[in-house]
Amino acid sequence: MSSIADCNGLDKLPDFTEIIVIRHGETTWNASRIIQGHLDSELNETGRQQATAVASHLSKEQKVVAIYSSDLKRAAETANIIASTCNLPEVILDPALRERHLGDLQGLTLRDAAKLKPAAYKIFVSSKSDGEIPGGGESLNQLKERSVSCLERIAKKHKGERVIVVTHGGLLRELYKHAVSANTTEGKVHNTSINVFLISEDGNWTIKTWGDIRHLSEIGVLNNAFGGDRTSG
Repeated sequence: MSSIADCNGLDKLPDFTEIIVIRHGETTWNASRIIQGHLDSELNETGRQQATAVASHLSKEQKVVAIYSSDLKRAAETANIIASTCNLPEVILDPALRERHLGDLQGLTLRDAAKLKPAAYKIFVSSKSDGEIPGGGESLNQLKERSVSCLERIAKKHKGERVIVVTHGGLLRELYKHAVSANTTEGKVHNTSINVFLISEDGNWTIKTWGDIRHLSEIGVLNNAFGGDRTSG
């Protein structure tokens, strides 16, 4: 594995797959600081505008051959907007790209979660990676295992090619930690931020781009929105 590095020429090597990982557009629940997890919220108007903006940006770059997405609505809708703009024939839905399952906390605001489900909330805000959230929730280790396995499977299928993956903030943070062999991530993962990973045939990961939101200069982002930091969404 590798940290963020000078990637000049690296992405042109045929044994690397370039995976452009996008967080879904904003939802009303993001703006209201409601814990989503596997609950199926939809994009709000700002989220659709963000998806359109990132799609336009990506359409001007080097051609991609495929687009994958979480099967949750907020990600799939974002992916469909990108696919249409980038002339990709279909979105390949994969449940392995879903957000972390947050068990008993799903559907609660952060404030209510701390009051109503204190045991689950304690695990949620803990830095321990092996804590499973009550109510069928996942640990961070479980999230990391399925997300890394999914991206490596995609990389093997598309050796030497560029693909897009649309997913969620919590999953993106686990991908970052895997790539740099760290326990923390750099900054907040904003809605529709562009994050580019290079994955080699022998399993070496390099981060080419992290947290690029230049395409949102006119639309903007909610800095206090839920998800993409130590929370998930």
